[in-house]
Amino acid sequence: MHEPLATRLVLPRALAPVFLRLTRANRTFTTEAGARRRIRERSLRPAPYGPPATLRSDVRVDVEQRGGWPVYRVSRRDGASAGTVVYAHGGGWVGEIVSQHWHLAAQVAAEVGTTVLLPIYPLVPFGTAEEARVGITDLVTSAVGPVVLAGDSAGGQIALSAAQSLRDQGVDVAHVLMISPALDLTWSNPRIPLVQPTDPWLGTPGGRVLAEHWRGSLDLLDPVVSPLAGELAGLPPLTVFTGTRDVLNPDAHLLRSRAAAAGVALDWREGVGELHVFPLLPTRAGRAARAQIVRTLREALRG
Repeated sequence: MHEPLATRLVLPRALAPVFLRLTRANRTFTTEAGARRRIRERSLRPAPYGPPATLRSDVRVDVEQRGGWPVYRVSRRDGASAGTVVYAHGGGWVGEIVSQHWHLAAQVAAEVGTTVLLPIYPLVPFGTAEEARVGITDLVTSAVGPVVLAGDSAGGQIALSAAQSLRDQGVDVAHVLMISPALDLTWSNPRIPLVQPTDPWLGTPGGRVLAEHWRGSLDLLDPVVSPLAGELAGLPPLTVFTGTRDVLNPDAHLLRSRAAAAGVALDWREGVGELHVFPLLPTRAGRAARAQIVRTLREALRG
């Protein structure tokens, strides 16, 4: 069996918000106190980050240390891997990689036929946006090409910021794929309050606290922190998955319009009525999105 049972289960879309509320998944974001409590919890008791005991049987996982970071490598057991996907996991810059990220990486490695690198980057309160940029760009410049940058939520911010830096360094990236990316850490988009009542997961009070830690010594509008504030011209083709019940959706729309104005190709994948990072969720829409991610990456890496 290639695919673990957990990844084949399908949760009805209507139950996803209920599950999030029952598990208090939004407690980090709904209040400033919740964000500060989460930062303290994670600094005192770091979460485990290793792969689940069971992944697809047709992939293997290896790990090495790069610049003090554990970097996991997921690849096909038969060695039929071409190119590299550098994937920055989400978690609000404070949450560690979780099983959904691992299962997506395994699916991509097996079905695209590529190597997926999963860096375990330092989190708030110890890590900063600049540290992440340096580490991710180093991974890209030393990876076997072609290379795709990818990430979800906070990892989407890291991926796009790194892509801008690599463009400025003259380093080629084949594609940037973002799932519900955080793009502007000022949280100032006037449409966010309109979306907020429909989002059962994220919120601006906690988001602002996390952003203040993540920016380090940089201004919130530095592209290393908020890539939407940076220059888009000259970037490789982009793909964005975003749900309309996500407070990050308004900034994704801004990225779409600004990319068009800058002449940057952008494949827009909006899930109407879908939640934050819906491609990672065990729903019918999530499964379809993961299949599309495989197709997109296969095309990006094989031309």
